[in-house]
Amino acid sequence: MAKRKTTSAPSSKAPRKRAAGPAWKRRPEYVAGYTFEQERADRVIRFVESFVTMTSGRKFAGKPMKLMEWQKKEILEPLYGWVDSDGLRRYRRAAIYVSKKNGKSSMMAALVLYHMLADQEPGAAVYGAAVDRIQAGIIYRSVASAVRANPQLSKALEVIDSRSTIVHRETNSRYTCLAADSWRAEGIDASAVVVDELHAHRKPDLVQALTYAGAARASPLVVAISTAGENRNGIGWQWYQDAKLVEKTPEANPTFFGRVYEAREGSDYSDPNVWRQANPSLGTTISEKDFASDYADSLTNPRKWAAFARYRLGVWVQGDNRWFKDPGQWAACDAGPLEPTEGRPCWVGIDLASNLDMTAAAFVFKERDGTYFAQWKYWVPEATIPDREREGIPYSQWIKQGYVTVTDGARLDHEAVARDIVEFSERHRIVSVGADPWNVGSLATLLQRHDLEVQSISQKTGTLNSASKLLEALVVEGKLRTGGDPVAAWAANHVCVYSDSTGSIKPDKVKSSEKIDPIVALVNGLVLASTSDETGADNWNLIKI
Repeated sequence: MAKRKTTSAPSSKAPRKRAAGPAWKRRPEYVAGYTFEQERADRVIRFVESFVTMTSGRKFAGKPMKLMEWQKKEILEPLYGWVDSDGLRRYRRAAIYVSKKNGKSSMMAALVLYHMLADQEPGAAVYGAAVDRIQAGIIYRSVASAVRANPQLSKALEVIDSRSTIVHRETNSRYTCLAADSWRAEGIDASAVVVDELHAHRKPDLVQALTYAGAARASPLVVAISTAGENRNGIGWQWYQDAKLVEKTPEANPTFFGRVYEAREGSDYSDPNVWRQANPSLGTTISEKDFASDYADSLTNPRKWAAFARYRLGVWVQGDNRWFKDPGQWAACDAGPLEPTEGRPCWVGIDLASNLDMTAAAFVFKERDGTYFAQWKYWVPEATIPDREREGIPYSQWIKQGYVTVTDGARLDHEAVARDIVEFSERHRIVSVGADPWNVGSLATLLQRHDLEVQSISQKTGTLNSASKLLEALVVEGKLRTGGDPVAAWAANHVCVYSDSTGSIKPDKVKSSEKIDPIVALVNGLVLASTSDETGADNWNLIKI
Protein backbone atom coordinates (compact mmCIF):
# COMPACT_ATOMS: atom_id res chain seq x y z
CA MET A 1 0.00 0.00 0.00
CA ALA A 2 1.00 3.66 -0.20
CA LYS A 3 3.55 5.35 1.97
CA ARG A 4 1.85 8.19 3.80
CA LYS A 5 3.28 11.42 5.12
CA THR A 6 6.87 10.31 5.46
CA THR A 7 9.73 12.75 5.34
CA SER A 8 12.22 12.57 2.52
CA ALA A 9 15.69 11.67 3.68
CA PRO A 10 18.29 14.36 2.97
CA SER A 11 20.48 13.61 0.00
CA SER A 12 23.87 12.18 0.86
CA LYS A 13 25.24 12.84 -2.61
CA ALA A 14 27.99 15.46 -2.73
CA PRO A 15 27.45 18.10 -5.43
CA ARG A 16 29.25 17.22 -8.63
CA LYS A 17 32.19 19.47 -9.34
CA ARG A 18 31.46 21.70 -12.32
CA ALA A 19 34.01 22.39 -15.00
CA ALA A 20 35.10 25.94 -15.69
CA GLY A 21 34.86 27.55 -19.12
CA PRO A 22 31.93 27.75 -21.60
CA ALA A 23 28.39 27.42 -20.26
CA TRP A 24 27.95 24.00 -21.87
CA LYS A 25 30.75 22.66 -19.68
CA ARG A 26 28.47 23.25 -16.73
CA ARG A 27 25.76 21.01 -18.13
CA PRO A 28 25.12 17.93 -15.95
CA GLU A 29 26.04 15.55 -18.81
CA TYR A 30 29.49 17.08 -19.34
CA VAL A 31 32.38 14.65 -19.76
CA ALA A 32 35.83 15.74 -20.91
CA GLY A 33 36.41 15.03 -24.59
CA TYR A 34 32.88 15.88 -25.72
CA THR A 35 31.43 19.17 -26.98
CA PHE A 36 27.89 20.51 -26.86
CA GLU A 37 26.50 22.12 -30.04
CA GLN A 38 23.18 23.85 -29.48
CA GLU A 39 22.39 24.06 -33.19
CA ARG A 40 22.36 20.26 -33.51
CA ALA A 41 19.80 20.03 -30.73
CA ASP A 42 17.74 22.90 -32.13
CA ARG A 43 17.60 21.16 -35.51
CA VAL A 44 15.81 18.18 -33.96
CA ILE A 45 13.42 20.42 -32.05
CA ARG A 46 12.58 22.46 -35.18
CA PHE A 47 11.86 19.31 -37.17
CA VAL A 48 9.54 17.88 -34.52
CA GLU A 49 7.58 21.09 -34.04
CA SER A 50 7.38 21.74 -37.81
CA PHE A 51 6.40 18.33 -39.14
CA VAL A 52 4.92 16.16 -36.39
CA THR A 53 1.18 16.37 -35.83
CA MET A 54 -0.45 15.09 -32.68
CA THR A 55 -2.96 12.29 -33.34
CA SER A 56 -4.50 11.62 -29.91
CA GLY A 57 -5.76 13.47 -26.88
CA ARG A 58 -8.87 15.62 -26.70
CA LYS A 59 -6.87 18.84 -26.48
CA PHE A 60 -4.04 17.93 -28.84
CA ALA A 61 -5.25 15.74 -31.73
CA GLY A 62 -4.79 17.42 -35.11
CA LYS A 63 -2.46 20.12 -33.78
CA PRO A 64 1.27 20.51 -34.44
CA MET A 65 3.36 18.95 -31.72
CA LYS A 66 4.51 21.55 -29.22
CA LEU A 67 7.33 20.12 -27.17
CA MET A 68 7.18 20.65 -23.43
CA GLU A 69 10.14 22.23 -21.70
CA TRP A 70 11.27 18.96 -20.10
CA GLN A 71 11.19 17.23 -23.48
CA LYS A 72 13.35 19.93 -25.04
CA LYS A 73 15.74 20.78 -22.22
CA GLU A 74 16.09 17.42 -20.47
CA ILE A 75 15.77 14.95 -23.36
CA LEU A 76 16.30 16.27 -26.88
CA GLU A 77 18.94 18.92 -26.19
CA PRO A 78 21.39 16.65 -24.33
CA LEU A 79 20.63 13.58 -26.44
CA TYR A 80 21.29 15.27 -29.77
CA GLY A 81 23.48 18.25 -28.83
CA TRP A 82 26.57 16.42 -27.60
CA VAL A 83 29.23 15.34 -30.12
CA ASP A 84 32.57 13.55 -29.85
CA SER A 85 35.98 14.69 -31.08
CA ASP A 86 35.10 13.54 -34.62
CA GLY A 87 31.92 15.60 -34.68
CA LEU A 88 29.72 12.49 -34.43
CA ARG A 89 26.83 12.09 -32.04
CA ARG A 90 28.14 11.23 -28.58
CA TYR A 91 25.36 8.94 -27.41
CA ARG A 92 24.86 5.42 -28.75
CA ARG A 93 22.22 4.22 -26.29
CA ALA A 94 19.57 6.10 -24.33
CA ALA A 95 17.06 5.04 -21.69
CA ILE A 96 14.19 7.34 -20.72
CA TYR A 97 11.92 6.15 -17.92
CA VAL A 98 8.75 8.17 -17.50
CA SER A 99 5.25 7.39 -16.24
CA LYS A 100 2.23 6.87 -18.46
CA LYS A 101 0.26 9.83 -19.83
CA ASN A 102 3.36 12.00 -20.20
CA GLY A 103 3.54 12.06 -24.01
CA LYS A 104 5.70 8.97 -24.43
CA SER A 105 4.02 7.71 -27.64
CA SER A 106 4.13 11.04 -29.44
CA MET A 107 7.80 11.46 -28.58
CA MET A 108 8.55 7.99 -29.98
CA ALA A 109 6.76 8.82 -33.22
CA ALA A 110 8.66 12.10 -33.47
CA LEU A 111 12.05 10.40 -33.04
CA VAL A 112 11.22 7.77 -35.67
CA LEU A 113 10.28 10.42 -38.23
CA TYR A 114 13.32 12.56 -37.49
CA HIS A 115 15.71 9.66 -37.96
CA MET A 116 14.01 8.66 -41.20
CA LEU A 117 14.02 12.09 -42.80
CA ALA A 118 16.35 14.56 -41.11
CA ASP A 119 19.25 12.77 -39.41
CA GLN A 120 21.39 13.04 -42.55
CA GLU A 121 21.98 9.29 -42.58
CA PRO A 122 22.02 7.87 -46.14
CA GLY A 123 19.57 5.00 -46.53
CA ALA A 124 18.30 5.40 -42.98
CA ALA A 125 16.93 2.19 -41.51
CA VAL A 126 14.84 2.92 -38.43
CA TYR A 127 13.38 0.11 -36.37
CA GLY A 128 10.82 0.00 -33.63
CA ALA A 129 11.18 -2.79 -31.06
CA ALA A 130 8.05 -3.98 -29.31
CA VAL A 131 7.46 -6.75 -26.80
CA ASP A 132 4.82 -8.51 -28.92
CA ARG A 133 2.90 -8.23 -32.18
CA ILE A 134 0.00 -6.39 -30.58
CA GLN A 135 2.27 -3.69 -29.16
CA ALA A 136 4.20 -3.54 -32.42
CA GLY A 137 0.94 -2.80 -34.22
CA ILE A 138 0.13 0.00 -31.77
CA ILE A 139 3.55 1.62 -32.24
CA TYR A 140 3.39 1.33 -36.02
CA ARG A 141 -0.10 2.84 -36.16
CA SER A 142 1.06 5.73 -33.98
CA VAL A 143 3.82 6.60 -36.45
CA ALA A 144 1.61 5.96 -39.49
CA SER A 145 -1.11 8.23 -38.07
CA ALA A 146 1.42 11.02 -37.56
CA VAL A 147 2.45 10.67 -41.21
CA ARG A 148 -1.12 10.75 -42.51
CA ALA A 149 -1.97 13.74 -40.31
CA ASN A 150 0.68 15.96 -41.93
CA PRO A 151 0.27 16.86 -45.64
CA GLN A 152 4.01 17.20 -46.26
CA LEU A 153 4.86 13.88 -44.63
CA SER A 154 1.99 12.01 -46.26
CA LYS A 155 3.19 13.25 -49.65
CA ALA A 156 6.83 12.29 -49.04
CA LEU A 157 6.33 8.94 -47.33
CA GLU A 158 4.68 5.71 -48.46
CA VAL A 159 2.77 3.93 -45.71
CA ILE A 160 2.60 0.15 -46.30
CA ASP A 161 0.20 -1.19 -43.68
CA SER A 162 0.40 -4.79 -44.89
CA ARG A 163 4.08 -4.91 -43.91
CA SER A 164 4.01 -2.42 -41.04
CA THR A 165 6.57 -0.38 -42.95
CA ILE A 166 6.93 3.28 -43.93
CA VAL A 167 9.24 4.15 -46.84
CA HIS A 168 10.90 7.33 -48.11
CA ARG A 169 11.76 6.26 -51.64
CA GLU A 170 13.74 9.39 -52.52
CA THR A 171 16.45 8.53 -49.96
CA ASN A 172 15.76 4.79 -49.73
CA SER A 173 15.00 5.19 -46.03
CA ARG A 174 12.46 3.14 -44.14
CA TYR A 175 10.85 2.44 -40.80
CA THR A 176 9.82 -1.06 -39.67
CA CYS A 177 8.45 -2.25 -36.36
CA LEU A 178 9.54 -5.66 -35.04
CA ALA A 179 7.99 -7.79 -32.29
CA ALA A 180 10.12 -9.73 -29.82
CA ASP A 181 7.69 -12.69 -29.80
CA SER A 182 7.92 -13.24 -33.56
CA TRP A 183 11.31 -11.84 -34.58
CA ARG A 184 13.79 -14.34 -35.97
CA ALA A 185 15.88 -12.42 -38.51
CA GLU A 186 19.58 -11.62 -38.29
CA GLY A 187 21.78 -9.32 -40.32
CA ILE A 188 19.77 -6.14 -39.72
CA ASP A 189 21.52 -2.86 -40.51
CA ALA A 190 19.93 -0.19 -38.29
CA SER A 191 20.72 3.50 -38.19
CA ALA A 192 18.32 4.12 -35.30
CA VAL A 193 16.15 2.02 -33.02
CA VAL A 194 13.28 3.12 -30.78
CA VAL A 195 12.34 0.57 -28.12
CA ASP A 196 8.91 0.71 -26.52
CA GLU A 197 8.30 -0.40 -22.90
CA LEU A 198 11.72 -1.95 -22.39
CA HIS A 199 10.66 -3.26 -18.98
CA ALA A 200 8.19 -5.66 -20.65
CA HIS A 201 10.79 -7.46 -22.79
CA ARG A 202 11.11 -10.82 -21.03
CA LYS A 203 14.08 -11.83 -23.17
CA PRO A 204 16.86 -9.49 -24.28
CA ASP A 205 17.41 -11.06 -27.72
CA LEU A 206 15.70 -8.51 -29.98
CA VAL A 207 16.98 -5.44 -28.15
CA GLN A 208 20.52 -6.80 -28.00
CA ALA A 209 20.50 -7.69 -31.70
CA LEU A 210 19.26 -4.22 -32.65
CA THR A 211 21.75 -2.56 -30.28
CA TYR A 212 24.64 -4.02 -32.28
CA ALA A 213 22.93 -3.68 -35.66
CA GLY A 214 24.32 -0.19 -36.25
CA ALA A 215 28.00 -1.11 -36.35
CA ALA A 216 28.35 0.05 -39.95
CA ARG A 217 26.65 3.40 -39.29
CA ALA A 218 28.42 6.64 -38.36
CA SER A 219 26.11 7.64 -35.48
CA PRO A 220 23.78 4.77 -34.59
CA LEU A 221 21.37 5.35 -31.75
CA VAL A 222 19.12 3.07 -29.69
CA VAL A 223 16.51 4.91 -27.60
CA ALA A 224 14.37 3.03 -25.09
CA ILE A 225 11.34 4.83 -23.66
CA SER A 226 9.66 2.90 -20.89
CA THR A 227 7.59 3.01 -17.74
CA ALA A 228 8.77 1.25 -14.58
CA GLY A 229 8.47 -2.53 -14.47
CA GLU A 230 8.43 -5.44 -12.06
CA ASN A 231 11.13 -7.82 -13.34
CA ARG A 232 14.41 -6.93 -11.67
CA ASN A 233 16.31 -9.57 -13.61
CA GLY A 234 15.42 -8.38 -17.09
CA ILE A 235 16.97 -5.98 -19.58
CA GLY A 236 14.56 -3.21 -18.54
CA TRP A 237 15.98 -3.19 -15.02
CA GLN A 238 19.55 -3.37 -16.35
CA TRP A 239 19.07 -0.27 -18.50
CA TYR A 240 17.25 1.46 -15.64
CA GLN A 241 20.28 0.87 -13.44
CA ASP A 242 22.55 2.17 -16.21
CA ALA A 243 20.37 5.28 -16.56
CA LYS A 244 20.51 5.96 -12.82
CA LEU A 245 24.28 5.54 -12.88
CA VAL A 246 24.98 7.99 -15.71
CA GLU A 247 22.57 10.56 -14.31
CA LYS A 248 24.78 10.66 -11.23
CA THR A 249 28.15 9.91 -12.84
CA PRO A 250 28.15 10.45 -16.64
CA GLU A 251 31.84 9.57 -16.78
CA ALA A 252 30.93 5.98 -15.91
CA ASN A 253 29.52 5.44 -19.42
CA PRO A 254 29.83 8.59 -21.56
CA THR A 255 27.97 7.17 -24.57
CA PHE A 256 24.88 6.10 -22.57
CA PHE A 257 22.21 8.74 -21.95
CA GLY A 258 19.81 8.25 -19.06
CA ARG A 259 16.81 10.11 -17.69
CA VAL A 260 14.64 8.64 -14.95
CA TYR A 261 11.46 10.34 -13.76
CA GLU A 262 10.27 8.64 -10.58
CA ALA A 263 8.99 9.27 -7.09
CA ARG A 264 12.14 9.08 -5.02
CA GLU A 265 12.53 6.53 -2.27
CA GLY A 266 11.26 7.77 1.07
CA SER A 267 8.98 10.39 -0.50
CA ASP A 268 5.48 11.28 0.64
CA TYR A 269 3.44 9.79 -2.17
CA SER A 270 0.47 12.02 -1.37
CA ASP A 271 2.50 15.17 -2.13
CA PRO A 272 1.81 16.75 -5.56
CA ASN A 273 5.47 17.80 -5.71
CA VAL A 274 6.39 14.10 -5.58
CA TRP A 275 3.87 13.37 -8.33
CA ARG A 276 5.74 15.84 -10.55
CA GLN A 277 9.01 13.99 -10.01
CA ALA A 278 7.55 11.05 -11.95
CA ASN A 279 5.22 13.08 -14.17
CA PRO A 280 6.99 16.04 -15.81
CA SER A 281 3.89 16.62 -17.97
CA LEU A 282 1.51 16.92 -14.98
CA GLY A 283 -0.82 19.81 -15.63
CA THR A 284 -0.39 19.54 -19.40
CA THR A 285 -1.16 16.01 -20.61
CA ILE A 286 -2.93 15.02 -17.39
CA SER A 287 -4.68 17.27 -14.90
CA GLU A 288 -3.62 17.36 -11.27
CA LYS A 289 -7.27 16.88 -10.29
CA ASP A 290 -7.55 13.62 -12.23
CA PHE A 291 -4.21 12.46 -10.87
CA ALA A 292 -5.33 13.13 -7.31
CA SER A 293 -8.52 11.17 -7.94
CA ASP A 294 -6.56 8.21 -9.29
CA TYR A 295 -4.24 8.34 -6.28
CA ALA A 296 -7.15 8.28 -3.83
CA ASP A 297 -8.70 5.34 -5.67
CA SER A 298 -5.41 3.39 -5.56
CA LEU A 299 -5.40 3.45 -1.76
CA THR A 300 -8.52 1.27 -1.59
CA ASN A 301 -6.83 -1.91 -2.82
CA PRO A 302 -3.27 -3.31 -2.78
CA ARG A 303 -3.49 -4.39 -6.41
CA LYS A 304 -4.63 -0.92 -7.46
CA TRP A 305 -1.82 0.63 -5.45
CA ALA A 306 0.81 -1.60 -7.06
CA ALA A 307 -0.38 -0.56 -10.53
CA PHE A 308 -0.56 3.12 -9.60
CA ALA A 309 2.90 3.11 -8.01
CA ARG A 310 4.40 1.48 -11.08
CA TYR A 311 2.60 3.24 -13.93
CA ARG A 312 2.04 6.66 -12.39
CA LEU A 313 4.88 7.10 -9.90
CA GLY A 314 7.66 5.22 -11.69
CA VAL A 315 8.19 2.79 -8.80
CA TRP A 316 9.52 -0.66 -9.67
CA VAL A 317 7.24 -3.19 -7.95
CA GLN A 318 7.00 -6.96 -7.90
CA GLY A 319 4.17 -8.69 -9.75
CA ASP A 320 1.06 -9.41 -7.73
CA ASN A 321 1.47 -13.15 -8.24
CA ARG A 322 4.98 -13.30 -6.76
CA TRP A 323 5.31 -15.26 -3.56
CA PHE A 324 7.85 -12.90 -2.00
CA LYS A 325 6.55 -9.54 -3.17
CA ASP A 326 9.05 -7.51 -1.17
CA PRO A 327 12.60 -8.38 -2.38
CA GLY A 328 13.94 -6.56 0.67
CA GLN A 329 12.61 -9.28 2.97
CA TRP A 330 14.59 -11.99 1.19
CA ALA A 331 17.66 -9.74 0.98
CA ALA A 332 17.45 -9.21 4.76
CA CYS A 333 17.95 -12.98 5.24
CA ASP A 334 21.50 -12.95 3.87
CA ALA A 335 23.26 -13.82 7.14
CA GLY A 336 25.54 -16.82 7.39
CA PRO A 337 25.21 -19.72 9.85
CA LEU A 338 25.11 -18.99 13.56
CA GLU A 339 27.99 -21.45 14.08
CA PRO A 340 30.23 -23.39 11.65
CA THR A 341 28.30 -26.12 9.85
CA GLU A 342 31.01 -28.78 9.77
CA GLY A 343 29.93 -31.85 11.73
CA ARG A 344 26.37 -30.66 12.20
CA PRO A 345 23.27 -32.59 11.11
CA CYS A 346 21.49 -31.31 8.05
CA TRP A 347 18.61 -32.26 5.79
CA VAL A 348 18.95 -32.12 2.02
CA GLY A 349 16.18 -31.15 -0.38
CA ILE A 350 16.74 -31.75 -4.09
CA ASP A 351 14.92 -30.38 -7.13
CA LEU A 352 15.93 -32.57 -10.06
CA ALA A 353 13.98 -30.62 -12.64
CA SER A 354 15.02 -32.38 -15.85
CA ASN A 355 18.09 -33.69 -17.59
CA LEU A 356 18.46 -30.46 -19.55
CA ASP A 357 18.04 -27.89 -16.78
CA MET A 358 19.55 -26.86 -13.49
CA THR A 359 19.46 -29.22 -10.53
CA ALA A 360 19.50 -27.65 -7.07
CA ALA A 361 20.23 -29.14 -3.66
CA ALA A 362 19.44 -27.20 -0.48
CA PHE A 363 21.31 -28.20 2.68
CA VAL A 364 19.17 -27.14 5.65
CA PHE A 365 20.54 -26.66 9.17
CA LYS A 366 18.62 -25.92 12.36
CA GLU A 367 20.15 -23.18 14.49
CA ARG A 368 20.18 -22.95 18.27
CA ASP A 369 18.13 -19.72 18.22
CA GLY A 370 15.23 -21.23 16.24
CA THR A 371 16.36 -19.92 12.86
CA TYR A 372 17.27 -22.05 9.84
CA PHE A 373 20.41 -21.79 7.73
CA ALA A 374 20.34 -23.00 4.13
CA GLN A 375 23.16 -23.36 1.66
CA TRP A 376 22.81 -24.60 -1.89
CA LYS A 377 24.70 -26.46 -4.57
CA TYR A 378 23.73 -26.24 -8.26
CA TRP A 379 24.60 -28.28 -11.34
CA VAL A 380 23.92 -27.45 -14.99
CA PRO A 381 24.88 -29.29 -18.23
CA GLU A 382 27.52 -27.35 -20.13
CA ALA A 383 25.83 -27.55 -23.54
CA THR A 384 22.62 -25.93 -22.28
CA ILE A 385 24.28 -22.79 -20.88
CA PRO A 386 24.28 -20.62 -24.06
CA ASP A 387 20.55 -21.13 -24.64
CA ARG A 388 19.74 -20.40 -20.99
CA GLU A 389 21.85 -17.25 -21.01
CA ARG A 390 20.00 -16.00 -24.09
CA GLU A 391 16.86 -16.38 -22.01
CA GLY A 392 18.32 -14.00 -19.44
CA ILE A 393 19.66 -16.46 -16.85
CA PRO A 394 23.13 -15.23 -15.76
CA TYR A 395 24.82 -18.62 -15.56
CA SER A 396 28.29 -17.34 -16.50
CA GLN A 397 28.28 -14.92 -13.59
CA TRP A 398 27.20 -17.61 -11.11
CA ILE A 399 29.75 -20.08 -12.49
CA LYS A 400 32.53 -17.50 -12.17
CA GLN A 401 31.48 -16.80 -8.59
CA GLY A 402 31.61 -20.51 -7.79
CA TYR A 403 27.93 -21.07 -7.09
CA VAL A 404 27.12 -23.29 -10.08
CA THR A 405 28.95 -26.48 -11.09
CA VAL A 406 29.10 -27.26 -14.80
CA THR A 407 28.78 -30.91 -15.85
CA ASP A 408 29.97 -32.26 -19.21
CA GLY A 409 27.62 -32.73 -22.14
CA ALA A 410 24.03 -31.79 -22.79
CA ARG A 411 22.37 -33.90 -20.10
CA LEU A 412 22.67 -33.80 -16.36
CA ASP A 413 25.42 -35.96 -14.89
CA HIS A 414 23.75 -37.73 -11.95
CA GLU A 415 27.07 -39.18 -10.86
CA ALA A 416 28.54 -35.68 -10.48
CA VAL A 417 25.56 -34.63 -8.35
CA ALA A 418 25.83 -37.73 -6.18
CA ARG A 419 29.59 -37.32 -5.84
CA ASP A 420 29.24 -33.75 -4.54
CA ILE A 421 26.49 -34.66 -2.08
CA VAL A 422 28.52 -37.60 -0.76
CA GLU A 423 31.54 -35.33 -0.40
CA PHE A 424 29.39 -32.90 1.58
CA SER A 425 28.26 -35.77 3.82
CA GLU A 426 31.87 -36.45 4.77
CA ARG A 427 32.04 -33.08 6.50
CA HIS A 428 28.44 -32.92 7.75
CA ARG A 429 25.96 -35.44 9.11
CA ILE A 430 23.25 -35.72 6.47
CA VAL A 431 20.16 -37.04 8.25
CA SER A 432 18.15 -37.63 5.08
CA VAL A 433 17.74 -36.54 1.47
CA GLY A 434 14.32 -35.70 -0.01
CA ALA A 435 13.18 -35.29 -3.61
CA ASP A 436 10.23 -35.70 -5.95
CA PRO A 437 9.98 -39.46 -6.62
CA TRP A 438 9.15 -39.20 -10.31
CA ASN A 439 12.72 -38.69 -11.61
CA VAL A 440 15.09 -39.22 -8.70
CA GLY A 441 15.51 -42.98 -9.16
CA SER A 442 19.07 -43.17 -10.53
CA LEU A 443 20.35 -40.45 -8.21
CA ALA A 444 18.71 -42.14 -5.22
CA THR A 445 20.47 -45.41 -6.07
CA LEU A 446 23.84 -43.67 -6.20
CA LEU A 447 23.28 -41.94 -2.84
CA GLN A 448 21.97 -45.08 -1.13
CA ARG A 449 25.19 -46.91 -2.06
CA HIS A 450 26.86 -44.51 0.37
CA ASP A 451 24.33 -45.20 3.12
CA LEU A 452 22.46 -41.93 2.61
CA GLU A 453 18.74 -42.18 3.33
CA VAL A 454 16.61 -40.91 0.45
CA GLN A 455 12.94 -40.10 1.01
CA SER A 456 10.25 -39.48 -1.60
CA ILE A 457 8.49 -36.12 -1.24
CA SER A 458 5.27 -35.81 -3.23
CA GLN A 459 4.99 -32.38 -4.86
CA LYS A 460 1.35 -31.97 -3.84
CA THR A 461 0.05 -29.27 -1.50
CA GLY A 462 -0.85 -31.87 1.10
CA THR A 463 2.85 -32.69 1.47
CA LEU A 464 4.41 -29.28 0.86
CA ASN A 465 1.93 -26.97 2.60
CA SER A 466 3.45 -26.96 6.10
CA ALA A 467 7.00 -26.50 4.84
CA SER A 468 5.89 -23.79 2.39
CA LYS A 469 4.13 -21.85 5.13
CA LEU A 470 7.15 -22.33 7.37
CA LEU A 471 9.38 -20.84 4.66
CA GLU A 472 6.96 -17.94 4.23
CA ALA A 473 7.08 -17.22 7.97
CA LEU A 474 10.87 -17.56 8.13
CA VAL A 475 11.32 -14.97 5.39
CA VAL A 476 8.77 -12.50 6.78
CA GLU A 477 10.14 -12.81 10.33
CA GLY A 478 13.78 -12.70 9.24
CA LYS A 479 14.50 -16.18 10.61
CA LEU A 480 15.98 -17.65 7.44
CA ARG A 481 19.75 -17.48 6.85
CA THR A 482 20.80 -17.79 3.20
CA GLY A 483 24.42 -16.68 3.23
CA GLY A 484 23.55 -14.19 0.48
CA ASP A 485 23.28 -16.90 -2.20
CA PRO A 486 22.54 -14.97 -5.46
CA VAL A 487 21.00 -17.92 -7.31
CA ALA A 488 18.47 -18.49 -4.53
CA ALA A 489 17.75 -14.75 -4.43
CA TRP A 490 17.17 -14.76 -8.19
CA ALA A 491 14.73 -17.67 -7.87
CA ALA A 492 12.97 -16.04 -4.90
CA ASN A 493 12.36 -12.99 -7.08
CA HIS A 494 10.52 -15.15 -9.64
CA VAL A 495 8.74 -17.82 -7.64
CA CYS A 496 4.94 -17.76 -7.55
CA VAL A 497 2.77 -19.62 -5.06
CA TYR A 498 -0.07 -22.02 -5.77
CA SER A 499 -3.00 -22.13 -3.36
CA ASP A 500 -5.71 -24.80 -3.51
CA SER A 501 -9.32 -24.55 -2.35
CA THR A 502 -8.35 -25.38 1.23
CA GLY A 503 -5.75 -22.63 1.43
CA SER A 504 -2.82 -25.05 1.27
CA ILE A 505 0.16 -23.69 -0.68
CA LYS A 506 3.28 -24.78 -2.54
CA PRO A 507 5.73 -23.23 -5.03
CA ASP A 508 4.11 -22.92 -8.46
CA LYS A 509 6.39 -23.96 -11.31
CA VAL A 510 3.73 -23.33 -13.93
CA LYS A 511 3.04 -19.68 -13.10
CA SER A 512 6.60 -18.72 -12.15
CA SER A 513 8.27 -16.76 -14.95
CA GLU A 514 11.71 -18.39 -14.58
CA LYS A 515 13.49 -21.34 -12.96
CA ILE A 516 12.70 -21.69 -9.25
CA ASP A 517 14.75 -24.81 -8.46
CA PRO A 518 16.51 -23.35 -5.38
CA ILE A 519 13.19 -22.55 -3.69
CA VAL A 520 11.65 -25.94 -4.50
CA ALA A 521 14.77 -27.65 -3.14
CA LEU A 522 14.57 -25.55 0.03
CA VAL A 523 10.92 -26.46 0.60
CA ASN A 524 11.78 -30.14 0.16
CA GLY A 525 14.57 -29.73 2.70
CA LEU A 526 12.23 -28.02 5.15
CA VAL A 527 9.75 -30.89 4.79
CA LEU A 528 12.42 -33.16 6.26
CA ALA A 529 13.97 -30.77 8.77
CA SER A 530 10.70 -29.54 10.24
CA THR A 531 9.34 -33.06 10.82
CA SER A 532 12.56 -34.62 12.10
CA ASP A 533 12.94 -35.52 15.77
CA GLU A 534 16.50 -34.25 15.63
CA THR A 535 16.87 -30.73 16.96
CA GLY A 536 20.18 -30.09 15.33
CA ALA A 537 21.60 -28.96 18.67
CA ASP A 538 23.19 -32.26 19.75
CA ASN A 539 26.33 -34.03 18.53
CA TRP A 540 27.27 -31.23 16.16
CA ASN A 541 30.85 -32.38 16.10
CA LEU A 542 30.19 -35.90 14.83
CA ILE A 543 31.63 -35.95 11.34
CA LYS A 544 30.81 -38.92 9.16
CA ILE A 545 34.02 -40.74 8.17
